[in-house]
Amino acid sequence: MKKFPLKDTDLVKDNPEPTAPVKERKVSLWSLATTFTKVGMFTLGGGYAMIPLIDREVVQKRHWLESDEFYDILAIAQSAPGLLAVNISIFAGYRVRGNKGSIAATIGTCLPSFLIILAIAIFFAGYRDNIYVEKIFKGIRPVVVALIAVPVVDMIQKSHLNIFRALLAVGTAAAIIFLKISPVYILLVFFTCFFFIRYVKWHGKKNSEKEDGV
Repeated sequence: MKKFPLKDTDLVKDNPEPTAPVKERKVSLWSLATTFTKVGMFTLGGGYAMIPLIDREVVQKRHWLESDEFYDILAIAQSAPGLLAVNISIFAGYRVRGNKGSIAATIGTCLPSFLIILAIAIFFAGYRDNIYVEKIFKGIRPVVVALIAVPVVDMIQKSHLNIFRALLAVGTAAAIIFLKISPVYILLVFFTCFFFIRYVKWHGKKNSEKEDGV
C-alpha cells in the first residue's frame, strides 16, 4: 500500500492530548486575551483568588488545558519569582499559544487591574471615608477568603498525597507559621536537596554503565 506523507493540517486535533505541542492548540490570541481580561476584572484578593476562576474558564469551560496540566503550571508559577497571577498567565498562555499566547494572556490579566487602580487613584480619594464604601470592602473580605481556600482544597485533592508528602506539607506549614522561617529558605533547601538527589542518581547510573561496559 502506498503511503502518503502527512501534512501539517493532519496533525491538528480538535481535542489535543495533555502532552500536545503548543502549535496543535487552535486558540486565537483574542480569545486568550479576552478570557484572561474577564478573569482579571472579577478577581478580588490577588493571585490565589484568581486560581478557581482560571480553572473554570481555561480547564472546565474551554478545555484549553487538562486539570493536571493546569496544576503543574500552578506549581511552577508559585516557584517562579514575581506575581502569581502574572506567572500563571505567562505559563498558561505559553502552553496554549507559545510566546504570543503569553503576551496576550498577560496583557489580559494586567489591563483590568491597571485601569481599576487608575480610576481609584483619580476618583476614590473623595469616597474612602464613606461608611458605605467601608461596609462594601468589609463584606468582600469573607468572599476573598473563600476564593483563596478553594484552590487549596483542590490542590490537596489532586496532589495524590501519601504519608510522606502529607507530613512534608504539614512540617513546612508548621515551620512557616510557628517557627517563622521564611518560605525562601525552605524553597532553597528543597531545591538543593532535589538537585543533590538527582546528581547522586545520575552519578550512580553513570558508574553502573561504566561497570557494565567493562
